[in-house]
Amino acid sequence: MAERTPYATISDIEALWRPLTSEEQTRAAALLPLVSDTLRQEAINRGQDLDAMIESEEVLETVVKSVTVDVTTRALLSSTSGEPMTQESQSALGYSWSGTYFNAGGGLFVKNSELKRIGLRRQKIEVIEPYDTLKHRNSFLACEDANGG
Repeated sequence: MAERTPYATISDIEALWRPLTSEEQTRAAALLPLVSDTLRQEAINRGQDLDAMIESEEVLETVVKSVTVDVTTRALLSSTSGEPMTQESQSALGYSWSGTYFNAGGGLFVKNSELKRIGLRRQKIEVIEPYDTLKHRNSFLACEDANGG
């Protein structure tokens, strides 16, 4: 099996996010290959080769690095004591509180918006020309010629 290089490093995470504790560095070192291979598999599922895409598109390497850091930091956040929230509400005199955790399962996931950023989720827009204008123009001219016009 060929060695696959992760798309980001611990240094990238610290430069783009924040310095990591030694425990977070250990987890990040384990997560980076998983995240990178998850992105590779997402590309394979769509009939693409992400490594080949990176080689052919100049700026895609930094975008994939950014997505790798985002997914890894989200996974790191899900294991901290202060779990990140996507929604939180509080009341005063009724003493109610509710919140929705960002990554309640604690698992690794890639958002659709991140897949769009690296070009793996695009809406295909195809236009079918209802009239072949050149064909109709030529048949119109042929019709004029036949009628002496």
